[in-house]
Amino acid sequence: MAKIVFFETQDWEKEYLERKLDGSGHAPVFYLCRLQDAKPEEFADADAISVFIYSQVSREIIAKLPNLKLVATRSTGFDHIDLQACKERGIHVANVPTYGENTVAEHTFALILNLSRNVHKSYLRTLQSNFKIEDLRGFDLKGKTLGVIGAGHIGQHVIKIAKGFGMHVLAYDPYPNQFIADILHFSYATLDEIYAGSDIITLHVPLTGQTEHLIDAAAIARMKDGVIIINTARGGVIDTDALYEGLASGKIKGAGLDVIEDEKLVMEEAQLRKASEEKKGWKTLYEDLAILKMPNVVFTPHNAFNSQEALERILDTTAENLKHCVISGKECINHVKL
Repeated sequence: MAKIVFFETQDWEKEYLERKLDGSGHAPVFYLCRLQDAKPEEFADADAISVFIYSQVSREIIAKLPNLKLVATRSTGFDHIDLQACKERGIHVANVPTYGENTVAEHTFALILNLSRNVHKSYLRTLQSNFKIEDLRGFDLKGKTLGVIGAGHIGQHVIKIAKGFGMHVLAYDPYPNQFIADILHFSYATLDEIYAGSDIITLHVPLTGQTEHLIDAAAIARMKDGVIIINTARGGVIDTDALYEGLASGKIKGAGLDVIEDEKLVMEEAQLRKASEEKKGWKTLYEDLAILKMPNVVFTPHNAFNSQEALERILDTTAENLKHCVISGKECINHVKL
């Protein structure tokens, strides 16, 4: 009987996964906390662990789990997992490649509409019993150009929604699909063409060595004055220094952020203590906090994925990953290339 241990699970997720794995002959173990906050000696015999994005699957933790055969992350991204350490040990890593294409795309437009129509400012003003509309004038999306960087599953849903608003769409993707472009009526473009021609730029790429700080000072300098930037991907895709300067100078008119670089520094006291030893950490933290307080910034706490339907799809796929790779001993599905 394989031992499967879940981390960062709520009560309803525990009940849902127990139903999904019922009849497998395996009784999963559940932790509410993150992997790094648990005691490894309690699950040292785990054959598989399942984590969410806030659990750091480090080399040190992996070394304490001698039986580990699978890390099943309940996310598409896997930058919280030490893939090299897993490769050295022959540990499989499985993710959830698709679950929230429409979910994240809808959230993307929630951020865009907040900025285009000053919804966040209007809401705060009415809380103060102020119903004046001065300084609340917005702009139409119809006729504007949306630049989509990353035209995969999520990016294509964003494009569909944008076309419904009557927007022009330029898209960049390392693997262009002209058939899809013809069906959805958008044009592929280079990054420079997107920077120069877009009124709004939205990011839908994973965080890799190639995409880290993709949006830096040089990229922002090539953008239209008054551009709006939306990020529901990963915070590290945008250089915090460049974003701060762009917003402060007015080059960037507004930003809709579901993620921000080193967001853990903002969210966790323990990370603040760690950052105290790193000058860069404090600088990033200062700029993060300053950005979040800017009136032309709408920020949500890494929440774009968070719909009931999307979460259930995540659990469904995770259960299948575990059934194939650990429970039945079949070939691992949704395998992350190590």
